[in-house]
Amino acid sequence: MQLTNRLLNIFSSISILLGVALGIGGIVRGGSLFIAAGTAGVALKARSRRRFDFYFPLIIAIALFALAVALPHGR
Repeated sequence: MQLTNRLLNIFSSISILLGVALGIGGIVRGGSLFIAAGTAGVALKARSRRRFDFYFPLIIAIALFALAVALPHGR
């Protein structure tokens, strides 16, 4: 199955919403990982556009993933 922009947009939006809901619920590490995955999906959607639209969300996703892994007492 080919990953189209519409399908990528849907999965990214669901992932971000799920990450926010988990973060509100107190599961900070899991929420951060879902938000990072959703942000990476948004970056992949913009890969054919300008450089800034692709790399900036991708860098944010990588930094958020690293932060989630480095949390000392994340639930």
